[in-house]
Amino acid sequence: MPEQKFPEPGVGALIFNQKGKIFLMKSYKCKGLWILPSGHIELGETIEQAVKREVKEETTLEVFDIKFLCMHETIFDKVYYKKKHFLIFEFACKTNSEKVELNEEAEEYTWATIPEAFRLPLTEYTKKTIEEYKKKLEEKKG
Repeated sequence: MPEQKFPEPGVGALIFNQKGKIFLMKSYKCKGLWILPSGHIELGETIEQAVKREVKEETTLEVFDIKFLCMHETIFDKVYYKKKHFLIFEFACKTNSEKVELNEEAEEYTWATIPEAFRLPLTEYTKKTIEEYKKKLEEKKG
């Protein structure tokens, strides 16, 4: 059992480009499944600052219009290379750029429509985040 004393807070970003496609990356940290850029919230950092920093570190993208989507709790999930207890706050955001430079955490990336994304092998949490976005979009229309 890990020596973790408390759940670790983190953020994830569902990033939309100007064409309405979402950014997904494949990571060795999640057994080669497609994920959203994500990471820890650092001490003294706001959640919004963490979203901007994590996205910039992992992709070089600048994001804006950051809106809360949902929260996931992962407890020692086998899909992650580090089996810890995380509380991940997921956000939808936008970027004006498609120029991406990945850091060492990612193997490759793609820009996909939502239907295209669902045809990829996504982590359970990435899939749930996209589904939550779709649900909120439908609620706005209705």
